[in-house]
Amino acid sequence: MNIKRSIVLRVRVVFILIALATAAIPLRIAKIQFEEGDKWREKAETINFQYREVPATRGNIYAGDGSLLATSLPFYRVAMDPTIAKSDRYNAGIDSLAKMLSAFYKDRSATAYKRMITDARRDNKRYLVLNRKQIGYQDMQKMSNWPIFRDGRLGGGVLFEKVEKRYRPFNALASRTVGFLNENEYGAGIEYSFNEYLKGQDGKALFQRLAGGSWKPVFDAEDIKPEDGYDVITTLDVNIQDVAETALLKQLVEREAAFGSVIVMEVKTGQIKAIANLQRNKNGKGYGENYNFAIGDQGNTEPGSTFKLLSMLALLEENKVSLGQSIETGNGAHRFYDRTMRDAKNGGFGTITVREAFEKSSNVAISKLVDMHFGSSPSKFLSYVEKVGINQPFGFQLAGEGKPYFKKPGSKQWYGTSLPWISIGYEIKLNPLHTLALYNAVANGGEMVKPYIVQAVIKGNRIEKEYQPEVLRKRIASEKTIKQLQELLQGVVENGTAKNISNADYKIAGKTGTAQKLINGRYTQKYYTSFAGYFPAEKPKYSMIVVIDSPNGFAAYGGDVSAPVFKEIADRIYALDIELNPTGPAQILRAEASTSTLPFVKAGKAEEVHQILEQLGVKANAVQADDWVKVVAQDNRVGWKINDTEKAMVPDVSGLSLRDALFILENKGLKVHYSGKGLVQEQSLEPGTKLLPNTTINLVLG
Repeated sequence: MNIKRSIVLRVRVVFILIALATAAIPLRIAKIQFEEGDKWREKAETINFQYREVPATRGNIYAGDGSLLATSLPFYRVAMDPTIAKSDRYNAGIDSLAKMLSAFYKDRSATAYKRMITDARRDNKRYLVLNRKQIGYQDMQKMSNWPIFRDGRLGGGVLFEKVEKRYRPFNALASRTVGFLNENEYGAGIEYSFNEYLKGQDGKALFQRLAGGSWKPVFDAEDIKPEDGYDVITTLDVNIQDVAETALLKQLVEREAAFGSVIVMEVKTGQIKAIANLQRNKNGKGYGENYNFAIGDQGNTEPGSTFKLLSMLALLEENKVSLGQSIETGNGAHRFYDRTMRDAKNGGFGTITVREAFEKSSNVAISKLVDMHFGSSPSKFLSYVEKVGINQPFGFQLAGEGKPYFKKPGSKQWYGTSLPWISIGYEIKLNPLHTLALYNAVANGGEMVKPYIVQAVIKGNRIEKEYQPEVLRKRIASEKTIKQLQELLQGVVENGTAKNISNADYKIAGKTGTAQKLINGRYTQKYYTSFAGYFPAEKPKYSMIVVIDSPNGFAAYGGDVSAPVFKEIADRIYALDIELNPTGPAQILRAEASTSTLPFVKAGKAEEVHQILEQLGVKANAVQADDWVKVVAQDNRVGWKINDTEKAMVPDVSGLSLRDALFILENKGLKVHYSGKGLVQEQSLEPGTKLLPNTTINLVLG
């Protein structure tokens, strides 16, 4: 009996507890709904709805002539909300839509697409990615007219989610200078250095979190639209850049060198027209632009004999020497304390003039002169480095500019032999940009201008920021000294170590440089070769420096390795520049047919050809600037024949320059091999034939 009562009691207690708990549930629900409702609704909204960043469209990067170097192209990921379309519209269009998706993506059958969309609609799934493959703008426009999709986002549920990709129309041209930016906003070149302007201002939009963790955009009145980035206008010239990279690459391959750099600068303004940096790839095959040796800290190295220009400047400014006086070099060896200075020529030069010492690049002569006149006051010599302004970074527009290094007299690093070795370009460090700035100042009559590569930041037609030529030193030396230095630099090409690049059409002035590489504390038989100078020597328009590191083969000196690259680039620039060579382009443009006396251009970009004809005062019919054209002489004016390169067939590139032909063919997916120089005369694949990807086409230039 006691056991029975105990059981009944326990059951009643449990029942009462259950009853109380059951009664508490509605009370708790009521409290949550009415008393704490706002709190929990806000929390749910925070979890399921968020304002998320909408990336701005990144600004474009242009060359000085308006050529597009980098832009952001829109691509789209296609998704949809299958629950939005009304039943009649959905049932009428789903079969056709599924067939179109299948035919477009070619990854699953129409039945599979229909099943996927229908299942999602039945399960009330509000967000469905139809395919991970991204499509272009033209395809997006076509899809917008497909069944169901044509009703738009609100009527058909289609979502075209924009994803932007950086695109370079000229592929790898000036790739390190144009630069890059990674997801952590770290990078190099213009993309990194001008990121604050290029990136724009991100916007914000309301997104809803869906099952599976995906986010769907929801239009909201409080959305903040993104502000597109500014465009950056550089000083680069794509033609000069192309010429510089081509000439440098050819020499690097031939000499199996480690790396090379070229900078081309406009003398009067300091505008950089080309920067090329090519380094042997890690796998040992081919060369790529992996680092900006022309500007960066890794490009800081002992310049060698190009620094002798500064030594001569100091000697002439102090009136210590005259160009005609004699200096004894003996058998080409001279001892300074515990070290011996040697000339490159076995047996030495004997007794020579100061002019000849510079032209022949005698280490012994230059170091003896500097030690003789500045040995007791080395600080006086180094004060000329400061006077010229190459002892500090220029504040160049690209991040990562290398800092010059010069020893200080009296420091622990200074030895009795330091001054003689500094005088010929050792025990110091300069990058090519600083060396070029010195040579450019001599070309510019003694006025040193600051090198720059970006001339404007714009948005539409509005200039946000403009960069003008900046004078760093009004005069680095007296007029007399500058004229003597100009004579010496011309003499190097006419009579000295660079006479192999002497030119009959125009004069080049410059200086060769060859420095032994210091590896693991010891100087080796590896060389850093260079040539710095300007042209035309009588009226300089461009200055240039070419450096090639660790070339292999016989005669691996600056005059043999770097100077020929300088000349090849200078020749091409001279031929292309109407201002420098007014007869060259006119000869190219002369009519090939005897029936016409008009200048004749075989083919090219309409805008570029039109500009050349205008320079020559020739009338031409109107044409779209972006068209590729063939040119026809018509009586007293020039007519155009449109060269359609957009069709899916082998394009006709006859008459085009190699640069233009490569641009068209490589964008068609063709591999290009070429031989010769000049314009395209023959192509191995017949124009108008079927275009097959990864096919090789051979071009003959002439």
